[in-house]
Amino acid sequence: MTRRVVLIGHPVAHSLSGAMQQAAFDELGIDATYELWDRRPIELADAIAELRTDEFLGANVTIPHKERVVPMVDRQTEEAHATGAVNTITKDGKKLIGHNTDVGGLKVALDRLVGRQKMPRHAVVLGAGGGARAVVYGLITEGFQRIVIFNRHLHRAEGLVRHFAKSASHMELRAMPWHESVIEAELSKTKVLVNATAVGLNPDETPIPGELLPPDLLVLDLIYGQTRLLKDAKSAGSTVQNGELMLLHQGAAAFTLWTGLAAPLELMQQRLEEARAGGIRSAEGEPAGDEPSAGDSASGPSGAAAGT
Repeated sequence: MTRRVVLIGHPVAHSLSGAMQQAAFDELGIDATYELWDRRPIELADAIAELRTDEFLGANVTIPHKERVVPMVDRQTEEAHATGAVNTITKDGKKLIGHNTDVGGLKVALDRLVGRQKMPRHAVVLGAGGGARAVVYGLITEGFQRIVIFNRHLHRAEGLVRHFAKSASHMELRAMPWHESVIEAELSKTKVLVNATAVGLNPDETPIPGELLPPDLLVLDLIYGQTRLLKDAKSAGSTVQNGELMLLHQGAAAFTLWTGLAAPLELMQQRLEEARAGGIRSAEGEPAGDEPSAGDSASGPSGAAAGT
């Protein structure tokens, strides 16, 4: 029987995940298909219930469902529980286990960005959705001592701070209003900037103006490709990285969870590059609903952004 893996999101028409996952299945001789399921929030529960049938190996979950799906699984891993977001589902019989492979992908990307220098301890995060949750948890567990979260809707950033209150009890985790003067002041005191919003999919848009960016930042944009934010940051003298590495490694981790096999990383990366050359812009499809407004999270790895 051909097994099935699905990506559940809304929308998912332009997903990159399908290209790399199907190539990995085929390369290792696994009789499985990777399908894109566009499901509105009202349809999510039925989609998750269908996964319990024998033909499914599991699923990826992307915007806007990463947080909504949490109560629908039977068990969560530490990363999924800690972040309050699920981007990968595996099965134990008919039981569904929720994972968050975005966290591991984020750590790979952060390590590459930092390079051989000492890991910084202060960061600014733009966004407050599922992708931002993986970022914040990854930064906390990497030993960061101060993280400031900006989101257009301040209450969402404040909710994220409350969610991590226990795990961040040893450090300073704050939500601040989205005002350019406040962002500029915080960037002058930090070393790492992570964009976990959807703003930047349009090459003419950026979450924050280039003149706010000081030199010598480490800038990670979860959107893959050279966004305007990354171009502006590089021009200002910063070190930059897009979300492609995070996307690759969260996808490889999901593949291993479904199959028990090591993922063919080089092939998966090649397929991602080919899909990008073919004009596919996002890891998750275009952001849905009010997700793309500046300061709202896209991912969400992948998150239009990296993370499934």
